[in-house]
Amino acid sequence: MTKRIPFIAGNWKMNLDHQQGIALVQKLDWTLKDAAHNYADAEVAVFPGFTSLRSIQTLIDADGLEIKLGAQDISAYDSGAYTGEVSGQALKKLAIDYVLIGHSERRQYHNETDEVVQAKVAAAFRHNLVPVICVGETLEELEAEGAAAVPVRQTLAALAGHDALGEFVIAYEPVWAIGTGQIATPEQAASVAKKIRDAIATEFSEDVANKTRILYGGSVKAANVAGFLRSPEVDGVLVGGASLDAVEFSGIARFQKHLDL
Repeated sequence: MTKRIPFIAGNWKMNLDHQQGIALVQKLDWTLKDAAHNYADAEVAVFPGFTSLRSIQTLIDADGLEIKLGAQDISAYDSGAYTGEVSGQALKKLAIDYVLIGHSERRQYHNETDEVVQAKVAAAFRHNLVPVICVGETLEELEAEGAAAVPVRQTLAALAGHDALGEFVIAYEPVWAIGTGQIATPEQAASVAKKIRDAIATEFSEDVANKTRILYGGSVKAANVAGFLRSPEVDGVLVGGASLDAVEFSGIARFQKHLDL
């Protein structure tokens, strides 16, 4: 079995200016260092807004921080007359590691279809960025199709048609659990993650499936994260609001201290 390093990702959404972002990353780094966090045991990444990326990348480079940096979106296009979009080429110049693609808010508010998500994944692969592909069902879809049908379908659609697959991460975020205080149970999250992994194995290979990290997202906090990560099927979490609190987010990153409780 391939060893998958747990991945703790913080999506800041449209919060914090670049100065606030610098302060948050500094405090997060200090807090993790004080707790002797080992990044080999759990990788930590932050996903600020576009206006903060350069400032935080400079901080990470200057201070030699082990925190990874991700962007919240990517254009399907590499350059051209696409006002307001940000290309993978530009992101790569900022030493970005990861990029969120297909978040439910992009699908809902910006009408991003599976075809758009697929094109953005292709752009990430072209520029050697790791796409964190977000999948998940609404409450109506859950009731009509069950918990795994939509995320499996969205996963396979995002990965279809590429000449070669680079590294990618899948983030299962049930839409009904984002920002609502409701959460899937650890058993539900593990079940959906397994079905996603099984689908990847069937469509591509066991090797690809075994290497793929599958995250859970949706009202994750330090108090509940260990329950999700007890399952070998769940390889980390995509955190929203709690990632804006350095102490809370560091507690999530140090989930292993809760596993034996």
